[in-house]
Amino acid sequence: MDSSPSKPSLIERLSALLSREPEDRDELLALLHSAFDRNLLDADALSIIEGALQMSDMQVRDVMIPRAQMDVVHVDDPMDKIAAFVVDTAHSRFPAIGESKDDVSGILLAKDLLRYFAGREFDLRDMLRPAVFVPESKRLNVLLRDFRVSRNHMAIVVDEYGGVAGLVTIEDVLEQIVGDIEDEYDFDEIGDNIRLDQSGRYRVKATTEIEDFNAAFATHFSDEEVDTVGGLVIRQFGRLPKRGEAVVLEGLKIQVLRADSRRVHTLVVERVPVVSEVSGD
Repeated sequence: MDSSPSKPSLIERLSALLSREPEDRDELLALLHSAFDRNLLDADALSIIEGALQMSDMQVRDVMIPRAQMDVVHVDDPMDKIAAFVVDTAHSRFPAIGESKDDVSGILLAKDLLRYFAGREFDLRDMLRPAVFVPESKRLNVLLRDFRVSRNHMAIVVDEYGGVAGLVTIEDVLEQIVGDIEDEYDFDEIGDNIRLDQSGRYRVKATTEIEDFNAAFATHFSDEEVDTVGGLVIRQFGRLPKRGEAVVLEGLKIQVLRADSRRVHTLVVERVPVVSEVSGD
């Protein structure tokens, strides 16, 4: 019979490390990094814990999709126009509005359009799900709990005056913990770093290497200081850019499509039209 002591579990080792209670969050993070250095935590686990701790300090306004960037459907538009818009934008949920973005009638689920495509009786207003409204100042950890309880995946964000400031999804919240979450509409394959979308623009993963980006767009960016197009964009801004921010480089407009508080995930790239100067003789 083997009498050698059993190897302590990860929980037991981590508990032993944390036996001295940290005085504040900084000390807790220092202990967690010490656990990582001692191979008690892997990099993914450490990143998730850090993301969860940071999320408790964040508010909805920090991660919401701004009003100007909201993809919405208009309840009075013809169904053919709505269906085409849903296909082109490839989201799963859309705020349905009346005269303006402040007039949100409900949430349209893309899957509910199957009745329309199948030739069944379809009334858009009857198919809308109730919209949930949350203030900009709501904390993300509270919002995540509300999402779980209500089983909603999208909320409309309102400002202090009751106007619509943007929208937030459960994916936006979870990405603060686990990083970018790609769905079936993002990139078909892991190696598919550059993809042409329905609007004629290119969606590019921020991890795309500079050499591959240059080959695709006939550009001449140097890879001596940065390895990826995401690093190139960050260097141009001199900081971590937010969703929607853009920079023009070598005739290309490069806009941040997805980013969180730690990294850039996805970019939209399109060529800037060349305006020729016509001079009179």
